[in-house]
Amino acid sequence: GPVAFNGLLSLKSKDPFTYQGLSLQVKTGINHVGESFADPKGLYDFALRYAKAFNDRFAFKINASYLTGVDWYANNYTDVSTSTAANLRGPNNPGRDGLNIYGDEVSRSITGIGVVSRTGYEEKDLMNYNVYSLKLNGALHYRISDDIEAIYQYNFGKGTASYTGSSRFDLNNFVLQTHRAELRGSKFFVRSYVVSENSHDSYNTRSLAQFINRDWVKDLAGNTVAPAVADNTWFTRYAAAFNGTASGVTAANHPAARAFADQGRFIPGTADFDQSKDVSIHKYGLSGAGVFSNSRFYHTDGQYDFSSAVKVVELLAGGSFRNYKMFTNGSLFDDKENKIGIKEYGAFLQAGKKLLDDKLKLTASIRYDKNENFKGNFTPRLSGVYTLNKVHNFRASYQTGFRNPTPVDQFIHLNVGPITILGGAPSNSAGLNVYENSFTAASANVFGPAVGAAIAGGTPPPTAINQNKDLLVKSNVAYIKPEQQKAFEIGYKGLINEKMLFDLNYYYSTYTDFLLNTVVLRPTANVLGTDGKINPAAAAEVANRTVSAFQLYTNATDKVSAQGVSAGITYLLNGGYIAGGNATLSSFNLGSANINNIAQFNTPKYSTNVTFGNANAYKDFGFNVAWHWQNAFDWYGTFNGVRPGRIPAYSMVDLQLNKKLAKANTTIKLGGSNVLNKRISQAYGSPAVGAIYYVALVFDNPLK
Repeated sequence: GPVAFNGLLSLKSKDPFTYQGLSLQVKTGINHVGESFADPKGLYDFALRYAKAFNDRFAFKINASYLTGVDWYANNYTDVSTSTAANLRGPNNPGRDGLNIYGDEVSRSITGIGVVSRTGYEEKDLMNYNVYSLKLNGALHYRISDDIEAIYQYNFGKGTASYTGSSRFDLNNFVLQTHRAELRGSKFFVRSYVVSENSHDSYNTRSLAQFINRDWVKDLAGNTVAPAVADNTWFTRYAAAFNGTASGVTAANHPAARAFADQGRFIPGTADFDQSKDVSIHKYGLSGAGVFSNSRFYHTDGQYDFSSAVKVVELLAGGSFRNYKMFTNGSLFDDKENKIGIKEYGAFLQAGKKLLDDKLKLTASIRYDKNENFKGNFTPRLSGVYTLNKVHNFRASYQTGFRNPTPVDQFIHLNVGPITILGGAPSNSAGLNVYENSFTAASANVFGPAVGAAIAGGTPPPTAINQNKDLLVKSNVAYIKPEQQKAFEIGYKGLINEKMLFDLNYYYSTYTDFLLNTVVLRPTANVLGTDGKINPAAAAEVANRTVSAFQLYTNATDKVSAQGVSAGITYLLNGGYIAGGNATLSSFNLGSANINNIAQFNTPKYSTNVTFGNANAYKDFGFNVAWHWQNAFDWYGTFNGVRPGRIPAYSMVDLQLNKKLAKANTTIKLGGSNVLNKRISQAYGSPAVGAIYYVALVFDNPLK
């Protein structure tokens, strides 16, 4: 289906008819060990499952879990300012834009001074790191006959956690619920479910810092100004202090000018700061940093196996329908007046045939999917598996796939201060004239310094702008459409001497219409004049930084490919010991494509895992140890404006020791993840994680 492009995660829960009884797990642990900025923190995790079958017709099960602790801190304060040369960035840069400092992305180019940014707030003063997760689940199973079963299931989840997207979001008391009804038999299933969310007290930390920064600014007379003019007033104070017109402030001194502009600033931990933070969190859209979502989707799918009727081939047919109903009250989407909905449906037919004395299994399928906002897609697929001597399996496949833009890709309309993030559906940008009339950010980054250098050399500003305006490039951005993929894969899996399991895989994929983000600058004047050349009036807006910046969702026009190979070995040693390892090579091939037009792979080129363990090494004592390594790579994401951020190479070790108490139906577990406590980054701008050490008690007493 439309999500198979990203792979599938298949989860199967225990059948209450087969697995009855009570299971409990109590786990406690610590993290933040050895950190200079935090003391060790406790982690607590409790889980319960109970299932009961009253007869061979009716059964139920319930699951409950609760986890609480202190999340990892995002504290990478690297200066990522795009307005400052790399060699001039750092703590002393007046235009500093710290990666995990928010509010300082608001900046101005002040004549005679240069680029200056607001004083930001560190993430730790904005984010709620006291996280928790509550999950409840219940299911009723009724066997209508020996072959048909009806199921109703309810899932409830509530929690607080952080999320990295275009900003760092605090999902505060977020609630997710699912209702599912299913009827299934040996040849068919049909199921429907609804998933709903409520964001409650969630908020955008970057926007939060900007709103707090507008609550306390004073004019030159010492009067607090309205939030609408706070940013401009702050820069006016800075310029006055730097230029020597503010009484008692040393001229031409950036720290002194900043201190003068920051007079009255709300300090984290004070009542003023906390009140401003709370007010902003509970306002939405252009009025506050709150994220409101009361969205849901309805889904129905079904499948029938016609193999017993057709007999010539194994024949499956199925279909699905999904209906999104989104409502964010204008905080994420432009839906305050009109709610946004998306409908999509699909159907497939799959045939399989065994040949050569059942040694060869061929499978072919065709699927059609349609999203109401895009053209439909046919995706044929063909695969084959050849089995030799029952222990050697050779496989090959050719698949086509696609990825529909998500609701966010299509309809996000989020103003985060210096830039507006805009989804790629045509209706989402109606009246904004962004896709049609804008400059590329890359060309503006060349044009701006060129104009600045000319003015510094004595050229009048209008002349400098006119002389350099042709450095600007009109953007050519299309509205969004589905991403396409074609993939070829071959592999082998075999058991050698009943001791060694070997798995080898190679894939090659090509992508077209790659989904990506691009930044453009929209002037109020037309980008092109009547002569078809760059309009001086629009160029002047770029030079004066009065243009509006947009981060657009669109597709790459270039064709790119990815390929990879992985090999894995699992070896059974004497005494129940198991050793294993795998290695993966993943390569993203840009070819002749422009690197600025392609969403990046965000995958290390090399990675490997090694494991060793024994479930019962000595008198019901068991253990398992795993080592992981991957090389460094550049991470591209919307959080950093689709600019590269380096993820260092790292290795880590996980370890667990077990002791089974058979008579008590209990297992004691002692272990840790990243036990060497290395600080590991896996995504640029997200927290670096350290070790977690834990002890757990697992009780499993099935009813006989």
